[in-house]
Amino acid sequence: MKIALVDSGIGLLPAAAAVRRLRPDADLVLSSDPDSMPWGPRTPEDLSAHALAVAEAAAEHAPDALVVACNTASVHALPALRERFEPALPVIGTVPAIKPAVAAGGHVAIWATPATTGSPYQRRLIAEFAGATPVTEVACPGLADAVQWDDPTAVADAIADAAARTPSTVTSVVLGCTHYELVGDAIRTAVEHSGTGPLTLHGSAPAVAAQALRRLGLAPDPAAPATGTLTVLLSGRAEPLPAAALSYEQGRLLAPVAADL
Repeated sequence: MKIALVDSGIGLLPAAAAVRRLRPDADLVLSSDPDSMPWGPRTPEDLSAHALAVAEAAAEHAPDALVVACNTASVHALPALRERFEPALPVIGTVPAIKPAVAAGGHVAIWATPATTGSPYQRRLIAEFAGATPVTEVACPGLADAVQWDDPTAVADAIADAAARTPSTVTSVVLGCTHYELVGDAIRTAVEHSGTGPLTLHGSAPAVAAQALRRLGLAPDPAAPATGTLTVLLSGRAEPLPAAALSYEQGRLLAPVAADL
C-alpha cells in the first residue's frame, strides 16, 4: 500500500510516523510546500490552490490514499481536494481532537494558529462536542513557523507566551495544529508548570492514521516487515527529508527508511 500525506511543511510528520508505527510495510509519500509557507495567512482560495498543487504532486506517485495532515488545509481546502480526487483516491482530513478531550472531562484548552482560533469551523466543533465542558481557545502566534524551521528559542518563547494565556485550571490541551505535536513534551511541561496538576495532550495523528487504514480496508499490523519506502516532495521537488525534520522524534523514525527518489 502507498499513503500520501500533504501539509504546508513538516507538520505532516506526526501522522506519517503514526502510519509507520501501525504499518511499517506502507510506502509513504510526504508532499509539503516550504516555498510557500505559511499557509495560514493566505485567503481560502489561495490556500486551496497551494494544497491542490502539493496533492497533485503526491498523486503523480499513485498513492492509495491521501491524508491532509494539516488543520488549516482541512478547514479550507478539503472540499476542493475531495472534489478533485475522490472517489478514485480517498482523501482523509485532520480534525482537532476536541471530542475525545471533552469526553475526558475537566477544563479543555485548544492551542491553534491565529487563523484557526476563533474560526467558524473551530467554534462549530466546540458547539457540537463541548456541551457544558469549559473550553478556552488559545492562539499561538509564531509557534508553527518556529517548529518548521527548528528554532528552539522561538519555539520556547511561543510556547511560554501561549502557556501564560492558558488558564491554570486546564487539565487537557487539544493540539489544533499538526506542527504542535512535534513539540508536545515542551507544551506539556510549560502548561503543567503554570497549572495545578498533570496535563493530557490530545493530538490528531493516531486517529488520522487509523482512519486512513480504515478507508483502505486495512488493519493495523505493527509487526509487519519494515519494508515501506519514503518519498519526499518539497514544493513538488524530490528531495531528502529536510534537516529540520530530524530534530524531532517523528522525523527520526522515518529517516532510516530507504528513500524512493
